[in-house]
Amino acid sequence: MAIDFTLPPDIEEVRRRVRSFIDGEVAPVERELEGAPRDEWVRAIGRLRQRAREEGLWNPHLPPEWGGMGLRPVAMAFVQAEAARAGIGPFVLNCQAPDEPNMQTLLHWGTDEQKERYLRPLAEGRVRSCFAMTEPEVAGSDPTLIQTRAVLEGDYWVLNGHKWFASGARGASFAIVIACTDPDADPPQARNSAFIVDIPTEGWELVRTIATMAGEGNHGEIRLNNVRVPASNMLGPRGQGHLLGQYRLGPARLAHCMRWIGQAEVALEMLVDRALNRFAHGSYLAEKQAIQWMIAESAMELYTAKLMVLHAAYKIERGLPFRQEVAMAKVHVANTLWRVVDRAIQVHGALGYSTDTPLERWLRHARAARIVDGADEVHMQYIARHVIETFKEKGKVKSALGDLM
Repeated sequence: MAIDFTLPPDIEEVRRRVRSFIDGEVAPVERELEGAPRDEWVRAIGRLRQRAREEGLWNPHLPPEWGGMGLRPVAMAFVQAEAARAGIGPFVLNCQAPDEPNMQTLLHWGTDEQKERYLRPLAEGRVRSCFAMTEPEVAGSDPTLIQTRAVLEGDYWVLNGHKWFASGARGASFAIVIACTDPDADPPQARNSAFIVDIPTEGWELVRTIATMAGEGNHGEIRLNNVRVPASNMLGPRGQGHLLGQYRLGPARLAHCMRWIGQAEVALEMLVDRALNRFAHGSYLAEKQAIQWMIAESAMELYTAKLMVLHAAYKIERGLPFRQEVAMAKVHVANTLWRVVDRAIQVHGALGYSTDTPLERWLRHARAARIVDGADEVHMQYIARHVIETFKEKGKVKSALGDLM
């Protein structure tokens, strides 16, 4: 079987269009708005979203009947990486987290009524959404421990619990909430169900937007106090909240990886540009071996990251098992992002440590990459367990290594 790493002409054409749009229109606006008030950002993103529609780059992840471009996972890998060359790029194309994975979840799991009521306005960019699963009292990496309870009372489910790092909570018109409906279910993975909760609604309390080392992102702490949800707002079958979460988070993890690759590539370009133009101790930085090694290590790590993400996307697109590949990509790309941005700061020296470039902000955000969507250690435990189980079953490890060669 021939292995062809060239992109089909239609995907390459989309990639080039996205690159041109992001570099030519979105990134310059982002640079101009640095430090501007939030309302100026909102207005600018609104104008750029209209331009994305005009350029035919809106909703790349959704099928045409939902106003999208109908791109599949491999093509989306390139689109997300190109979009992330600007921080607001995914928002401009309407493929940002948590809305993009929420749209995919509604498309796959929602009833016709749920799709029209919640997916339609989200796809049209008229509303934003939230995803609430993690809780402060229990380990976020083990959803079987979720304590938020949902009890059926007539035609309503009554939800009580405590969530935090609920993505997109501030300003969302609805949330997908994971709650325990069957605490004694066996296996434990059947304990949880998913619900669509309208915002605002009685009993839904946004306690605060959580401040982090990267500033105050839109991560909410939520109290649910006797929140009544119509039975028709259960998303997917009862007891399948875990499956829904895995369906959502698998491709979502890969989407994060795609965006991290785009950002890391920009950081490497900044590193190289600085090295070519900064003169010290008799030569340009680019001529010094220590700097060349930084460039080489970053290039190798990004090359590996791209291959891992593309192979995982390939497996998702063809309906093949992909969890092992996504787990490996998630760990590798998250760490690559940190290392490449850190090297870029080092080469920029005092300038890199200042707020005059976006590098210091990118590094603070990059630290979260090793935690969000599953901590490194949890993914590595799964990876190792799968390798061990494969060897026990087959006496070989090939199929646990991407099933390549």
